[in-house]
Amino acid sequence: MRLGRIPWINCYPIYRALDRGHVEVKAELITGTAADLNDLLAAGELDVSVVSAVEYARNAAAYHLLPDLAITCDGPVHSVMLFSRRPAHELDGTTVLRTSSSRTSVLLLELLCTHRWGGRPKFATVRAESSDLGALRGFPHEAVLVIGDAALMLAADAQYPFVTDLGSAWKDWTGLPFVFAVWAARRESDHRAVQGIHRSLLAGRTWGLEHLDELAGLAASNTGIARAVCRAYLNDLDYALSYRHLAGLTDFFRRLAQDGLVPDGSLSFITAA
Repeated sequence: MRLGRIPWINCYPIYRALDRGHVEVKAELITGTAADLNDLLAAGELDVSVVSAVEYARNAAAYHLLPDLAITCDGPVHSVMLFSRRPAHELDGTTVLRTSSSRTSVLLLELLCTHRWGGRPKFATVRAESSDLGALRGFPHEAVLVIGDAALMLAADAQYPFVTDLGSAWKDWTGLPFVFAVWAARRESDHRAVQGIHRSLLAGRTWGLEHLDELAGLAASNTGIARAVCRAYLNDLDYALSYRHLAGLTDFFRRLAQDGLVPDGSLSFITAA
């Protein structure tokens, strides 16, 4: 079995217990960006992976969701940020950069621009890692969508006078949590093996949430981001997939489908062991 994982701080509470041997998982761990893992799972090169929520919506017929496991926020997320030189509602007709590293954040931004802020920017996709801030700054733009650890780093940069947290923007708009990523398994993967991986991931989450101070220190050491920032970031993330999270997820999918950005579909879960 092959299990995908993102190396960013937001996945530390799930995977560090597996990395350190506190929790056993019967799978080979494959590391990549969210976009990489989306493509690998779609190609059948992974059996189970954390993926962008939008990846599930686009290929729901090929996947089962793992219950009670996601990367969510109920308000600010801190790592999905629009940095701009003018307010978000004044970006109509301007160039907004976004990287190819994320798909959910990109479509969330489109929804917000079109239906919340009343503008239609010119989106330009830059084929660069979201952590490559130098590459992003090399393109003329009025705003840039930055995700992951790089967003935490850039938040301390005074280059952009306006900063919009997309998690907060969604909550202000809908009153619901936002689900950025889910764990999905290919439908043809061995069901019992997937159940075993699911149990390991849940156990990893239990360990991780009990050691957030330790994980924040590790994140600070690995990235150079202030420990207090890492700790606050981890504290605001939620890794559950409750009925309220599912309400936010289905509302997001409904809005995307109305705009023709994803097909209509329903959620399908593996049976929890």
